[in-house]
Amino acid sequence: MKVLGVTGTIGSGKSTVCRILEQLGCPVVDADLEAHMTYRRGTRTWEAVVSAFGERVLTSEGEIDRKALGSIVFANDEALALLNSIVHPATRRRVKRRLTRLRNEGRAWTAVEATLLIEAGWLDAIDRLWVVTAPRDVVMARLARDRGQGAHAVRTRMARQMPAERMMEYADDIIYNDGDMQALEERVRALWNALIRQPA
Repeated sequence: MKVLGVTGTIGSGKSTVCRILEQLGCPVVDADLEAHMTYRRGTRTWEAVVSAFGERVLTSEGEIDRKALGSIVFANDEALALLNSIVHPATRRRVKRRLTRLRNEGRAWTAVEATLLIEAGWLDAIDRLWVVTAPRDVVMARLARDRGQGAHAVRTRMARQMPAERMMEYADDIIYNDGDMQALEERVRALWNALIRQPA
């Protein structure tokens, strides 16, 4: 089985690209979702996060409050690095298990969607990398519309991520998500068809 990595900055549209891939028959492992699963209440990762950041990052039910945690780490490089050092290894283990199950099912390709795929050092685990990118003004408008995020919050998060231009240096294929949905679907479909036509 070969692994397709899909990454991009916040609001670039990588999740939409992955939904299109699923419609085309490619299973997708969402690494960001797997990361959230690592720190469910009572897990070792949950314990490590609470130990590092205190009970201020907990909800009244004792779960990790992602919004509270985000407000801490996205304003502080050291805090973000500490969180990543806790969560990334646990996430990779979960993703690896998911990929093993899909490989055992006989899948030819599986996609892994991960915002920090490059920064986390996961390039060794993938066979091809797609980078999804969109103009900054489009990203700002999209996040305001879909997530209710203000301009300052978006800029803060983007400043903590690898710039799209740097990501593109690692890309095998770049998806410019600067048009409508039809254009995006056509681009994804063309790239996908090219992949599955490759010899095994």
